[in-house]
Amino acid sequence: MSLLADNYGEFVIPTYGRFDLDLVRGSGSRVWGADGREYLDFGAGIAVCSLGHAHPEVTAAVAEQAATLVHTSNLYRTEPQARLARRLVEITGPGKIFFCNSGAEANEGLIKLARRFGSLSARHGILTFEGSFHGRTMAGISATGQEKVKKGFGPLLEGFRHLPFGDLDAVRAAVGPETVAILVEPVQGEGGIHIARAEFLRGLRQVCDDSRLLLLFDEVQCGLGRTGAWCGWKSIAPDIEPDGVSWAKGIANGFPLGAFWASSRAVGDSGPLCDLLSPGSHGTTYGGNPVACRAALAVLDILSRDGLVQKAAGLGGFLHEQLRSAGLPGVVAIRSLGLMAGVQLDPGAFPEDGRTPALQVVVAAMAAGLLLIPAGEGVVRFLPPLNATEEEIREAVTKFETALAKSVIS
Repeated sequence: MSLLADNYGEFVIPTYGRFDLDLVRGSGSRVWGADGREYLDFGAGIAVCSLGHAHPEVTAAVAEQAATLVHTSNLYRTEPQARLARRLVEITGPGKIFFCNSGAEANEGLIKLARRFGSLSARHGILTFEGSFHGRTMAGISATGQEKVKKGFGPLLEGFRHLPFGDLDAVRAAVGPETVAILVEPVQGEGGIHIARAEFLRGLRQVCDDSRLLLLFDEVQCGLGRTGAWCGWKSIAPDIEPDGVSWAKGIANGFPLGAFWASSRAVGDSGPLCDLLSPGSHGTTYGGNPVACRAALAVLDILSRDGLVQKAAGLGGFLHEQLRSAGLPGVVAIRSLGLMAGVQLDPGAFPEDGRTPALQVVVAAMAAGLLLIPAGEGVVRFLPPLNATEEEIREAVTKFETALAKSVIS
């Protein structure tokens, strides 16, 4: 055990199952441990570091802003926040932005938006989906369609109903007089990279239009370029428009920032949806602070200038093909969209040692010099930086092969 591990054990609340690795430095797609060992990071801080670690242009933007103005609260206007809001609206569609600090807070904001909209007609029910993940606030775990996140925290916020992902008939049957919104991830990340079908998303839009519901997209993990489009849903069904979208993770390359967009269209007699949350109805002290917004502006500038969003689609196809053609033992399926890939493992191919197959493989990959992210018991996620290279993808797949070969039952 290291001194760092000892300090964590004594002073940090044990809410995470941390790996036995002390990281001290990062550059591009690579990080280094305290012992000097190098790792290829294809988890990217759970889809956060879209431009890899310590990108020099992001570092310069942050340093310049930190030397100018760090924090004002949201009682005042700042240029970085205004510029970033405009950029996000241009990416998404006519509407307005609320800034916060995380994906959980962004989804909390969407839930409050739906509740405020529903208060006009005495509705509050929100439909979500099995396998979903919407954060760890009380509203977030109530919305999440995974029982493991709810244990020990009841009673939960009422009004949520979880339906089978992709089942339009179940959605239609579940809409009732109390229903006000549908909240869905176009790509379920924590659920194991499950990708919504285009007809499912289009069907949800139609259900919402027919019943005057809000269609809300959680793009915390799949948004802002990762799928090969600025908006994850546009990689699947670009012809539809949601009423609200949440973001975080890759928005600022590691600086704490979340946001949600609300459409400017009127739904029923409510007026523009983006104006429903009036002064005093929602807020945050740190959200949208100048430093985080400057980081995000730099990220969006670089993604756009270098064509990395479009390249993510091609690189994602390359990653999928490299995984598919490698003949990986113990693998039963590969699901991917852009640079989100989930490798489904065969539970019968791995020894029963008290760890899930996903955890066994991720630990073996770490020993081989590759950082990956588990999703549930049987899926390993590849979430590399959007500026990763084909050479790095080949290296990652080779290391993954080594990890699988050491993990499966021989």
